[in-house]
Amino acid sequence: MSVSVRQIVISRIGKLKKIPVLKTAELILNHLKLAQGKWISGEALSCQLQVSRTAVWKHICALKAEGYQIDSATRKGYLLREIPDLLRAQELREGLKTVCIGQGEIRYFERTDSTNLQAKAMAADGAPEGTLVIAEEQTRGRGRRGRSWFSPPGAGIYLSLIIRPDILPQEAPRFALLTAAAVAEAVREITLLKTRIKWPNDILVGGRKLGGILTEVSMEMDKVEYMIVGLGLNVNLAREDFPPDLQEIGTSIQVEMSRHMRRLPLVRRILERFEETYREYQRHGFAPIRKRWQAFTDMIGRTVEVDTMGRRLTGEVLDFDEDGYLVVREHNGVPVRLFSGDVSFI
Repeated sequence: MSVSVRQIVISRIGKLKKIPVLKTAELILNHLKLAQGKWISGEALSCQLQVSRTAVWKHICALKAEGYQIDSATRKGYLLREIPDLLRAQELREGLKTVCIGQGEIRYFERTDSTNLQAKAMAADGAPEGTLVIAEEQTRGRGRRGRSWFSPPGAGIYLSLIIRPDILPQEAPRFALLTAAAVAEAVREITLLKTRIKWPNDILVGGRKLGGILTEVSMEMDKVEYMIVGLGLNVNLAREDFPPDLQEIGTSIQVEMSRHMRRLPLVRRILERFEETYREYQRHGFAPIRKRWQAFTDMIGRTVEVDTMGRRLTGEVLDFDEDGYLVVREHNGVPVRLFSGDVSFI
C-alpha cells in the first residue's frame, strides 16, 4: 500500500493550510527514527514505501550526504546513529509546539542572499501568516539601518517569519520589542545565559551583541499588509571566527557557554515563544509585552547617546512608552520620544 502523509494545521485565523506530501527520503528517515536505535531492513522499507530496494539505498546515500549518520549492514539493513544539526523543515517540525508559526511552509536554504529578502518576495506573492524562511548561511545578511549581518554557514540562526497582524501602521514598532522579548526569553530558557535587551531589538550577553532583529513592514492604505520578522543569532562561533571589527562587540552562545550548542531545540523554542507572545499581544495589547521587555533591560536611568534621524542627542533614559518608543530626557530637561536609532551607553 502506498504511503501518503499529509498534515493539516489550523492557523491563527482559522484557515486550513496543507503541508506538502513528504518525499521518499523523508519517509525513510521517519521510519529510521521510529525504529529508535534498532536495525530496519531494506526489504521492510521497500515494502512499506512501495519502492525498490535500490531506490531505498539511493535515498539512504542521499541522507548520508546531508550529514545523517546511518549504518548499513548485510542482512541487518539500516540504523540511524546521529541526526545532523541542520535546520531542515522536517527536523524543525518534530516536537514544535505551535499552532501557526512554522506549521505551514518552511522554505529552507543551505545558502541564500537574505532570509528577509526571500520572505518579502513570498509575502508579496501571498504567502500566509506563519510561513518561515530559514538558512544555514546568508551572503547578504541584513541588519538595521542598512548594515550587514555576519552569517557564516552552520554557525548561527538566520530566519525570517511572515506575519499578517491586523494592526495600524503606528503599532508596527512594537513588534521589534515583542520579538526581542520572545527571543531573550527563549535563549535564557534553553541556555540559562543572562540575556539582556538594548532598545529596540539587540540581544546582549555580558554587554556584547548575541543577536539582532530586523522587522520590515508592507502597508496598504492605512493598514499593515504584512510584516517580516527577521532574526540573526550567533550560536556556534568562536571568538576568532568573528571579523576583527566585531570581536570586541559581538559574542555567541558557544563563546559564553564554552561548548557547542545544537541549534534545533533553540529554534523551536524561539518560534514557540514568539507565537505565545504574539497571541498575548492580540488578546491583551502591548502592556504585558512591554512589562516582559522591561524585565530584560537595565537602560532606565542610564545616560545614553542616540544617533537618530540624522541627529545625535545625549540624555537620560526615562522610559519605554506604550508604543515602544524610547523616552530620553535631554540636558535641557525636555523629554524626547524616539521610535528608532542607535544607542550607545556613556
